[in-house]
Amino acid sequence: MAVGIFDSGLGGLTVLDAVQKRLPDADFVYLADSAHAPYGVRTADDIYDLTVAATQRLFDAGCDLVILACNTASAAALRRMQESWVPEDKRVLGVFVPLIEAMTERQWGDNSPPREVAVKHVALFATPATVASRAFQRELAFRAIGVDVEAQACGGIVDAIEDGDFILAEAMVRSHVDALKRKMPDPEAAILGCTHYPLMQKAFQEALGPDVKVFSQASLVAESLADYLERHPNMIGGGTSSFLTTGDPKRVSSRATQFLRREITFTAA
Repeated sequence: MAVGIFDSGLGGLTVLDAVQKRLPDADFVYLADSAHAPYGVRTADDIYDLTVAATQRLFDAGCDLVILACNTASAAALRRMQESWVPEDKRVLGVFVPLIEAMTERQWGDNSPPREVAVKHVALFATPATVASRAFQRELAFRAIGVDVEAQACGGIVDAIEDGDFILAEAMVRSHVDALKRKMPDPEAAILGCTHYPLMQKAFQEALGPDVKVFSQASLVAESLADYLERHPNMIGGGTSSFLTTGDPKRVSSRATQFLRREITFTAA
């Protein structure tokens, strides 16, 4: 039984790489909806429809558990999917759940009243759609009090990464960090609220400064998935991976190989 990992493009490969290293015996199917990327500038209804279609494709490929390794999809579509669409015998999880758990030091199912946490000033870097959803702020407020979140909508970074233009992506990171700091001069922590952004984590850290703790989701998701699979050992397979894309498989394979520095071959979804 394979674990499905979905992203609008290639950013979710940062999650896949981390979970493969943590869980080498699990089987994975990765789906990149490259034909419709980026999601970050789309409407909530459009994101929902595209995410449902992609998740169904992974169900059809034999995945009973699908991880939305796309913050935009997690923020704009996950709650609605879980409430009205996901079949009873399937599970769909979002990437920002482990992040919220780490920041608030409490489990997702802990519905006790919100309490104070160590970090008070948090910078959120995310796509325009994720920022507009206010999903991070909502979930943080449900679990923690006194946390000031300043969000920066980072248009253009995903496109530059998908195009392989990392010089442009680094310049955009510096520009967005400068814009954030004009609103919040001294953040204590920063959330990289898009799974593409860990590819630029060094640039974010340098622009923010060494005293800012940068939360990146890939390793947190890997630990959360490991905990889940320990409770569901029937999902452990033979360590195989397959890659699907709605875009041009040759082009997407080339970019993916560049990202992970190992041969990745996509086929048409």
